[in-house]
Amino acid sequence: MVSRTVLSRVLRTATRSPRALRSFATAHNIPGPFTEVSTLSNGLTVATEAQPHAQTATVGVWIDAGSRAETDKTNGTAHFLEHMAFKGTGRRSQHALELEVENLGAHLNAYTSREQTVYYAKSFRKDVPVAVDIISDILQNSKLENSAIERERDVILREQQEVDKQLEEVVFDHLHAVAFQGQPLGRTILGPKANILSIQRDDLSSYIKTNYTADRMVLVGTGGVEHADLVKLAEQHFSTLPVSPNPIPLGRLSHPKTTFVGSEVRIRNDELPTANIAIAVEGVGWSSPDYFPMMVMQSIFGNWDRALGASPLLSSRLSHIISSNNLANSFMSFSTSYSDTGLWGIYLVSENLMNLDDLAHFTLREWTRMSIAPTEVEVERAKSQLKAGLLLGLDGTTAIAEDIGRQLVTSGRRMTPQQIEAAVDAVTVDEIKRVAQKYLWDRDIAIAATGPIEGLLDYNRIRSDMSSLIY
Repeated sequence: MVSRTVLSRVLRTATRSPRALRSFATAHNIPGPFTEVSTLSNGLTVATEAQPHAQTATVGVWIDAGSRAETDKTNGTAHFLEHMAFKGTGRRSQHALELEVENLGAHLNAYTSREQTVYYAKSFRKDVPVAVDIISDILQNSKLENSAIERERDVILREQQEVDKQLEEVVFDHLHAVAFQGQPLGRTILGPKANILSIQRDDLSSYIKTNYTADRMVLVGTGGVEHADLVKLAEQHFSTLPVSPNPIPLGRLSHPKTTFVGSEVRIRNDELPTANIAIAVEGVGWSSPDYFPMMVMQSIFGNWDRALGASPLLSSRLSHIISSNNLANSFMSFSTSYSDTGLWGIYLVSENLMNLDDLAHFTLREWTRMSIAPTEVEVERAKSQLKAGLLLGLDGTTAIAEDIGRQLVTSGRRMTPQQIEAAVDAVTVDEIKRVAQKYLWDRDIAIAATGPIEGLLDYNRIRSDMSSLIY
């Protein structure tokens, strides 16, 4: 069995907290690496950020397709394909693939999200050509043998069981399901059990044919890789990729209009020790002009956990209210973006079951305050914290590759660190008021909650707090 550090798969959802904020960088005082971008004749985009002295490199393919590209019947196909990619190709058996990766001392990985599928490898500089060859092979030549498909069903079902034990994942899946009811974004990434048991080879092949096209892919290289060299490797290994019948430029992939639905789902389970509650309004897409103001507003609330020794000293006003009144164990604000919409809100965990109504009330009162009286001090502090978090998230060639791949796939371009810094610095108190009035004040909310939640007020009462709070 291959070590998890060598060959593994990672399930990722969209950005929900600062720990995943890998998408941007803060400007440096000295010139740094820059992103070079080329497009092959078949539409494949090649992007690199070379570091001349780096002895390792990350190369990978970012595909503008994930679970959102599925139907109700085929939901789970993209993630199933991620598993099958490592089960052998026409040139490499599963054992040969695993042995080759181990002999290189490389790391081969993949993950699926609602809008993207990613395959990447980290290797020594000298092994970049082999890494590109392997990624190309598993993307274009996976055998998808029926026997392997049948074996993998049990593996995915066990993975689903593990995900179901993670309350945060469960709550956020339910939040998507109620906020985007009956729409692709409302489906889970793994898919329902019935689909996992019924997906066939034809479903997998059809998904590849429809979505694994050159115009929807970005080949990224960071660290010890030269742009001209990666372009040549791309021409060698990806020139035969098919092209969509009606190619659409990266960042402009059209989806059916998504509608946010104000609604809730409650799954009461008194055997759980804590109430786990997510409350969200409709957020913004990656390319929205309100993206950075919404990120700064999320940073104003931040995250809090009473298990941290200095938790009462955190700067967030909400953390002071919750910690001084023992209203929750922890909270995590989030700003989740997709191509055309998003979710902006907070995830709360509390064992103080008798005061869940106060927890929701004071949280939404703070949301409402953003429409009326955010302070200069907290906005400036949030901007500094956001920029620091973004920079710390870009540590290493893999994080930089993810940043480049995500930005190019979602917007068609990569913003420079200077542009990112300027965009964050441009957010003012008035901008926070404006976006709060636009997205928070008297807006419908989606709620997902599980655990001993009897004390949580009914939806309409919570919803009324979005506009009736007076300071």
